[in-house]
Amino acid sequence: MALNNNEKIIYLPLESVESEHCAGIIDKGLSQVKGINSHKVELNNRRAIIVVPQEKGVSDAIKTIKDLGYGVSTVKKNYPLLGMTCAACAGSAENIVNNESGVVNAAVNFATGNLSVEFLPNMTNAKKLQKAVQAAGYDLLIEDESTQQETLEDIHQKKFKKLKQKTTWAVMLSLPVVIIGMFLMNIPYANLIMWLFATPVVVCLGKDFYINAWKQAKHRSANMDTLVALSTGIAYIFSVFNMTFPAFWETRGLEAHVYFEAAAVIIAFILLGKLLEEKAKGNTSSAIKKLMGLQPKTVTVLQADGHEKKIAVEVVKPGDIILVKPGEKIAVDGIVTTGSSYVDESMLSGEPVPVLKTKQEKVFAGTINHKGSFRFKANKVGKETMLAQIIKMVQDAQGSKAPVQKLVDKIASIFVPIVISIAILTLILWLFLGGTNGIVQGLLAAITVLVIACPCALGLATPTAIMVGVGKGAEKGILIKDAESLELAKKVDAIILDKTGTITEGKPQLTDIYWLHNDDSSKDILVSIEKQSEHPLAEAVVKYFGEITSPKLDHFESITGKGVKAEYRNETYLIGNKKLLTENNIIMPSELLKPADNWGKQAKTVIWFARGNQAISVLAISDKIKDTSVQAIKELQQTGIDLYMLTGDNQATARAIAKQTGIKYFKAEVLPQDKANFVKELQQQGKTVAMVGDGINDSTALATADVSIAMGKGSDIAMDVAKMTIISSDLTKIPEAIKLSKQTVATIKQNLFWAFIYNLIGIPIAAGILYPVNGFLLNPMIAGAAMAMSSLSVVSNSLRLKLKK
Repeated sequence: MALNNNEKIIYLPLESVESEHCAGIIDKGLSQVKGINSHKVELNNRRAIIVVPQEKGVSDAIKTIKDLGYGVSTVKKNYPLLGMTCAACAGSAENIVNNESGVVNAAVNFATGNLSVEFLPNMTNAKKLQKAVQAAGYDLLIEDESTQQETLEDIHQKKFKKLKQKTTWAVMLSLPVVIIGMFLMNIPYANLIMWLFATPVVVCLGKDFYINAWKQAKHRSANMDTLVALSTGIAYIFSVFNMTFPAFWETRGLEAHVYFEAAAVIIAFILLGKLLEEKAKGNTSSAIKKLMGLQPKTVTVLQADGHEKKIAVEVVKPGDIILVKPGEKIAVDGIVTTGSSYVDESMLSGEPVPVLKTKQEKVFAGTINHKGSFRFKANKVGKETMLAQIIKMVQDAQGSKAPVQKLVDKIASIFVPIVISIAILTLILWLFLGGTNGIVQGLLAAITVLVIACPCALGLATPTAIMVGVGKGAEKGILIKDAESLELAKKVDAIILDKTGTITEGKPQLTDIYWLHNDDSSKDILVSIEKQSEHPLAEAVVKYFGEITSPKLDHFESITGKGVKAEYRNETYLIGNKKLLTENNIIMPSELLKPADNWGKQAKTVIWFARGNQAISVLAISDKIKDTSVQAIKELQQTGIDLYMLTGDNQATARAIAKQTGIKYFKAEVLPQDKANFVKELQQQGKTVAMVGDGINDSTALATADVSIAMGKGSDIAMDVAKMTIISSDLTKIPEAIKLSKQTVATIKQNLFWAFIYNLIGIPIAAGILYPVNGFLLNPMIAGAAMAMSSLSVVSNSLRLKLKK
């Protein structure tokens, strides 16, 4: 989301949002809240994302969500506020806390010295609030670090525990009702006993269904709570009436049946279904939980006096020197200052082999140190670390919607009103066609229709599969930015590969150099020019010559895709490819052409160095092909995908690399814009194109492609533009990503098929379509169990993705 200077993004953690239909209701409600500039509801992440000017409108958004019958996870706390000397201090401290991101409201009582604050636990915590007031000269007395602070995970755990208790009581109280209702109807006071057991289930344990249904009705909307409340409420009230006034039916020659068991068991089954669903949903987000668990809670910081001090990871600042002991997790991103060790980076890159880290090497949060110990300087902390960025990217991807979801959303939005209409129609038809028992059987059939219909199964079909797919990708070192690219990857039939850093290591080394005349001053100028160039090949030249005195240039100009031009003491110098020299009519002596041709045939990149109108030197730079590139290219070709290699290198080098890797189609001396144009050419031929690159020069082509894949060891711009990132830069991850896409889309289709089939078959049977044929009427209790199982089956099928290779 692009933000203006005065805007903020607020993440509201949601409760009781079971399906895309519920998400749609909240989305519609938020559209009517003044002060919200834009909004989005993510079912998978159970959060609403709102953009507001300076956090105004957050309270109104939370109130609207709660009015609709849903919840927002907030924490309400009281903390002693220290350092206040007057009432003005209280006002100042209150404003400071209210301006903190994630605070819903805060109030300071000067008389008691207390701060009462309500905040979003996913956006802030007591430590952050303490830091904010400390900066203004006050202090907060918060719980000891060893005491568990209330987090979003704790809130979910408490709610799950509460749901478990409610379910247990509902099942225990429903069992006697079922036994009496099914087998012991003739015992004395049977109806009264059933009423005594069913009432707590309906009135107490199931009260949330009725409260939420009423809130929905007030806003002229309906969801699953509406269906449950209508079905169980009607069954309960009808049974109470029959128990209290049995004569009403008996005088009409009918028996006054009660259906307390249906009302109680439906609620028990739905609560049980919710419990199992919550447990299964928890497993779908296990990838995020694993990533979040990688960062340690405390770190050892080296103080100015040389002493070691353990501090909370939240208070680490850039520039702090951190000591990492054997077996410890690295807490933040930084650069090694002293010592060395092997570090396990598999949780970020998916690569199992530990990487040696020595002085000036980068280390990342969440990785695990092996036997050695070292110190490093923190340079990225908090939300800026690579681990934090990965977590955010995975969360955003899991919260995004696949294109197929749009159709499902439309169906889900009209699903509940259609079901209620079918239930009313069922009752009317039974009244007219059902004979003497028409009203009773019609009422039961209408209740059964309301119970068996399940918008949740439809709503969960796509997002749960996407959530597991994105999470599985993250565990394999494949970061997927949105659901659309995950769905589209299976259709890819053409892949364009950049050469340097994608097929090759991206660590070029100067291997050969030939001078027309051995001239030390020319070497100095060569190094001086290459020092100013940003091209990775220039770095290889500078590294080869080492630290030598380089003169100050009079002029420097970079020529995209060709090389550089410089001036020194009225002399013009060119460094670049053969094309650059040809365009500038530079003479290339035969003594230089011969070694240049030989190096080109060896898959080396040839660089020309010219002074005035003549080339004076030629250099060969070699970039080793990655060990896994040949295997990856072979795997992709076996699946029938057309592979193309595009490079800015010369024709001979490109041909040699293509031959070694087995690529049939390649283009050499390609400029960045030419790459994007080639993507468009393939798209015009009806191909679904994936572009794989690692550099700034690939960003235009990445943005143009249908599916864009960046190498994790490449430039930040390429990763920012791309929809997928291969953290380890290993090409074998691309066939894995395509396979994952196929598995995820297949799972979505299976989920949607079963969700639709369940409702298409279940609703007519519930209405009594089989009754004229074989006298079968579906019991509302069985319908409740079937409804609970439909959602669970969809989530369970999505979880099967985890087991697939």
